[in-house]
Amino acid sequence: MKVKRIVANIETAEPAAVARFYKDVLGLDLLMDHGWIATYGVAGSTMPLQVSFASEGGAGTPVPGLSIEVDNVDAVHRAVLAAGYAIEYGPADEPWGVRRFFVRDPAGTLVNILMHA
Repeated sequence: MKVKRIVANIETAEPAAVARFYKDVLGLDLLMDHGWIATYGVAGSTMPLQVSFASEGGAGTPVPGLSIEVDNVDAVHRAVLAAGYAIEYGPADEPWGVRRFFVRDPAGTLVNILMHA
């Protein structure tokens, strides 16, 4: 037996409301939409499976609900600001080799957007 996929499921009263953040700002594809659940990802891509358990988010920050690795964290930071979302932490160059910032999605989930240095 092997795990084939891990999906983070985040409760929200309005799944369609998060589309602006995950689809329009982060550029993810809508992979499934049943009205009551919408799944975003990268169509045709194989992403590594990972799940983390933490007592803090690093550098004294709260634990984020999601961590999303991107290829250009500064470009995503600009897109998040242009879309009107408030940054809760960073951008910061962390001693463990990542550049990152925290933002809340429309469902209130704290999201860690990061890039490896």
